[in-house]
Amino acid sequence: MKNSEGVSRRTFLAAGSSCLAYAALARQAGAAQARTRLVLLGTAGGPTPKARSSAPAQAIVIGDRIYLVDCGDGVARQLALAKLPVRDLRTVFITHQHSDHNAGYGPLFLLSWAANMTQPVDVYGPPPLVDMTARLLEAYRYDIELRMADEGRRALAPLIRPHEITGGGDVFKDDRVRVTATLNDHPPIRHSFAYRFDAADRSIVISGDTRYSENVVKLAQGADVLVHEVASRAFWERPGASQPPEVVRHILASHTDAADVGRVATAAKVKTLVLSHYVPTEGEGSPAEQDWIAAVRQHFKGEVIAGRDLMEI
Repeated sequence: MKNSEGVSRRTFLAAGSSCLAYAALARQAGAAQARTRLVLLGTAGGPTPKARSSAPAQAIVIGDRIYLVDCGDGVARQLALAKLPVRDLRTVFITHQHSDHNAGYGPLFLLSWAANMTQPVDVYGPPPLVDMTARLLEAYRYDIELRMADEGRRALAPLIRPHEITGGGDVFKDDRVRVTATLNDHPPIRHSFAYRFDAADRSIVISGDTRYSENVVKLAQGADVLVHEVASRAFWERPGASQPPEVVRHILASHTDAADVGRVATAAKVKTLVLSHYVPTEGEGSPAEQDWIAAVRQHFKGEVIAGRDLMEI
């Protein structure tokens, strides 16, 4: 009897220890799943195709949900390269309607739909988002109807839910993240946005395309990570620049010189500054990685990361 009781007691204690260990592992797995990841899908700036970098896009991943910022050309493939399944895409945010930020918007949904995307995706961005979505669906109508009839697919249109925004404030919230927008300063575009993502473990701000913007400074106050576009005034003002004067004028008037990016990060008191959307991205005379960082460090002493495609932060 004593032996039987002893065995039962030992078995009970062992089982209890196993349960505690399992519970601890489950908590760790849950914590890992909920960790907020930032993946730079594309870090090039400008509308032309680049040989070594993809067009602008960032994925903020929390557990099994992907929150995508911008849809540069090739974003669907970049998601695949980053091993981020399109079935996990839940929300898309467009900073502004320039082609380097939206050329992959239609293909993203058409290709995701072909890859058996079944969950509706909410899209937030400036006008003409609703009209643009409708026209893209019309452009793809032949392929969509063909696949619905031939492959038994459901309609694509109900899976895309566009919401136009024209001012700053709260944009989106679910049980994992709150998203706030502010108007940045990207002339001549009237509705151009920066977005802040506040999750349980960290805050991430995406500047969008902008020159020095006090609105971005305010939005990014105390953020853990600020992803900011960066331009080189010295490169564009150098003698013999190959770009037409009108293009150079636009770049200098609507983007942020590297030194000023450092000023933004310092004024906002961010912990980590990530450089992206390089203007220029590549080509003869383009700044090297260390040049970008050195220019920023004139005014920012915190952590600086020179972003690269598919980098996870």
